[in-house]
Amino acid sequence: MTRVSTSVVLLGMLGGIVGCGGGASVGGKPVELPAAERSGFRTSTGETVHKEAAKSFDEALKAFVDHDKAFDWTEATCKDVAQMFVKSSDVQQSATSHAFPSALFNAGLSFQRCELHSDAQKEFQAAVDADKSFHRAAAQLALYEYQRTQDLDATIDKLNQIIRDAKFQNADALVGVAALQMERGSDSSDSDGKNDLERAVKNIQRALAIDDTFMPAFNQLAIYYLNQAKAKAGRKSGRKGSALVVSGAAGKNVDQQMLDLAALVTAQGIAKNPKYAAIYNTAGLIQVEQRNYNGAVKSFKKARELDPKFFEAHMNYGAVNLSFRGFKEAGAAYRDALKLKPKEYEAHLGLALALRGSIDDSNFDKNVAEAQAELDECKKLDPERAETYYNEAILTQEYRAKGSQEQAVPMLEKAAEIYKTFVSKASGNDAFSAAVKRAKERSQDIQDTVDFIKQGEAAKKADEEAQKAAAEAAKNAPPPPAGGAPAAGAAAPPAPAKK
Repeated sequence: MTRVSTSVVLLGMLGGIVGCGGGASVGGKPVELPAAERSGFRTSTGETVHKEAAKSFDEALKAFVDHDKAFDWTEATCKDVAQMFVKSSDVQQSATSHAFPSALFNAGLSFQRCELHSDAQKEFQAAVDADKSFHRAAAQLALYEYQRTQDLDATIDKLNQIIRDAKFQNADALVGVAALQMERGSDSSDSDGKNDLERAVKNIQRALAIDDTFMPAFNQLAIYYLNQAKAKAGRKSGRKGSALVVSGAAGKNVDQQMLDLAALVTAQGIAKNPKYAAIYNTAGLIQVEQRNYNGAVKSFKKARELDPKFFEAHMNYGAVNLSFRGFKEAGAAYRDALKLKPKEYEAHLGLALALRGSIDDSNFDKNVAEAQAELDECKKLDPERAETYYNEAILTQEYRAKGSQEQAVPMLEKAAEIYKTFVSKASGNDAFSAAVKRAKERSQDIQDTVDFIKQGEAAKKADEEAQKAAAEAAKNAPPPPAGGAPAAGAAAPPAPAKK
């Protein structure tokens, strides 16, 4: 029904101005700012920060923190704050011929707050261009590169190198590599651990040691315990879910001790930062495993409210509502998800199920047509996904076959063929074993129903033809004579009796 989000961490900690210092160097030659222009701080490359650049930086930093506290980010405010940081860098470059890496990095974070990722990447790249050793911007770029390539091994290797270069002081990279290690789940050992899960939890703990309020680390630790709880029950967390079709199937109970640890971490995280959307989404996933569905609904709803662009929260809210027939809420959630990712297979499938579940006399034709359209889109997006065909067969059998027997038979026969297509695509997949069994039973029921209908129609037709023939015979029979000799073939009247 739901799936754990393994999204890599993109929202990092703010960068600041470091230390105190005098001059910097360009091409090996010292560059001294006039005393009246010095702020007393340095950039990450060791340059003296210009007084006006420092002022602009502090103003931007305050605006960023204020928006985070109020949780009132909009696309306009994200752009405004980003430009404040860019202005700080521009002032610094004008004074020293060098950009301000921390300001550019923070501009990237400002864009990230509103999912303006293309703009964010440009600022992170500018920060790296200004300081090749600016490992926090390099980590963000590596995570963006992973989103493009989906190359787990290469990204993990790159992040590990960044972490070593940063002397294990880059919390963003530590949590990012932990998320990817959990996703990869390699059993191979190295000097940092016997497997990926051991390395992942170690990296999360390192991130929390740097900053015990770093929410992505709290969230990833809760996900770690949740995955461990499932693993101890013999269940694996996958990136693609197929449970929408077999959401009623019984599953193995998870390890309660690990589940309790996961719940404890989310509670601690929420106490530290009650406006961090991801921790509520993870809390909802844990509550689903605890079978606390009302709590899960509230958690996913809170995550959606805090971050309207949180795709996973929309999907999870839709799925948990589907599980207890909250079709209206589920449909709204899947529509919100599709606004963010119009080509997401599972969002289209979930919406199709919500539309089907909402069918009544007032919307019958509309909802049937819309549900079929969503299933058609699913087939375009991934023709091999078996779930589409199972749900299309149900829609066809139970709704599109409504009406006269003349209309019903072709639709029922079509439904039976779709069930067969589902069986052919799902056979061999243990996740679909119960659905395959039901599909075969439904297909046989349809065949029996169609045979009965056809036999009844044949009998009715034969009776109608017999009645028609009798009527035709009666119509063609000669009329009886009015008097005189009896008509040919008619019996003569009896002779009168003799006295």
